[in-house]
Amino acid sequence: MALVHCADHSTRAADGVERGGRPVTRLLDDGHFFLPGPTEVRPEILGAMVRPMIPHRGSEFERLFTALQAGLQPVFRTRHPVLISSSSATGLMEAGVRCAPPGPVLALVNGAFAERFARVARACGREVEVLSAEWGAVVPLEAVEARLKIGRSKVVTVVHSETSTGALTDICAVQALATRHGAVCLVDSVTGVAGMPVETDTWGLDYLFTGSQKAFALPPGLAFAVASPAFLAGAAAVADRGLYFDLVEFDAFARRSQTPNTPALPLLFALEAQLAAMTQEGIGPRWARHEAMRARMEDWIRESLLPLGILAPVGARSATISTISLPAGVSGMRVAEALRQRGYVIGTGYGKLRESTIRIGHMGDHTVAGLDRCLTELGQVLRTP
Repeated sequence: MALVHCADHSTRAADGVERGGRPVTRLLDDGHFFLPGPTEVRPEILGAMVRPMIPHRGSEFERLFTALQAGLQPVFRTRHPVLISSSSATGLMEAGVRCAPPGPVLALVNGAFAERFARVARACGREVEVLSAEWGAVVPLEAVEARLKIGRSKVVTVVHSETSTGALTDICAVQALATRHGAVCLVDSVTGVAGMPVETDTWGLDYLFTGSQKAFALPPGLAFAVASPAFLAGAAAVADRGLYFDLVEFDAFARRSQTPNTPALPLLFALEAQLAAMTQEGIGPRWARHEAMRARMEDWIRESLLPLGILAPVGARSATISTISLPAGVSGMRVAEALRQRGYVIGTGYGKLRESTIRIGHMGDHTVAGLDRCLTELGQVLRTP
């Protein structure tokens, strides 16, 4: 049977960045914080957090939660409740593992955060088989299908946009393979959702999660997930799925416009403000703006005439983060520090790539114009002896 390739990672036109002929407002043309997460948060979003507290059990909170769902569902492209957790995304990563059906886990590992997913699964007592690719590459779909054909794997873990390398995996295709072979698929889209196309319902994703501090351009501390009805039905039969991160309970409370435990209200106020701006921009134009920044990174690498490269291969590059390979003898840590002294923050390489690469997070409310300013300074740093 032919393999399914769902995602189109080719360069997309950046039209749609304007609506009705008017530039979308509330973006960061003058941003300076290009870390691959947390990303820069606009002052008005931070300001929304100082609102007075409200009771988290009652009609006022339920109205807030309902409004949040109205803003989140178009971002995730789902009709199902978006589960909101006052935690980092790792909490909902563990929740997905604990609520998944029993049996061996096939972990697709092509970077530091995919490795982390495998470690979380082992820490939850799962038998884990690792299917790996070089950092910067993606695990070939043919290899995934070959392992799944054996029939042992009941769960597949995959990272959509690998923050350590900038590599982009076709999660629609991985989900299709998992479904075909009777496994559920858990998707880490921490640097994916809100920055590039994710069609939760159309792609039939079992379980997808992300964090607030990446393409949502919010402070850290919130995590979001969507679990399919079939996944939740299976989770209800798992006896030892835990309590605090019980997705069945999260879903039941969400359907009553509530959270199962005390939420981080100031962060929800910030989320409400940011979702209003994201709705004004539109999810399609937001994806296009991120894609334009990815394309600008490629153009800048070529135009700079510097001995640089993008670690991830053409056709499998994230729209939210670029990992840049440096020439031999050039320290990623020193480059990042020199740029910091010029007023711009980027990431060093991650893990074993710490010295040989730098990482630029071009996501959230950043723009091509703001990215260009950062890249101009970076070019000067790299040309300085």
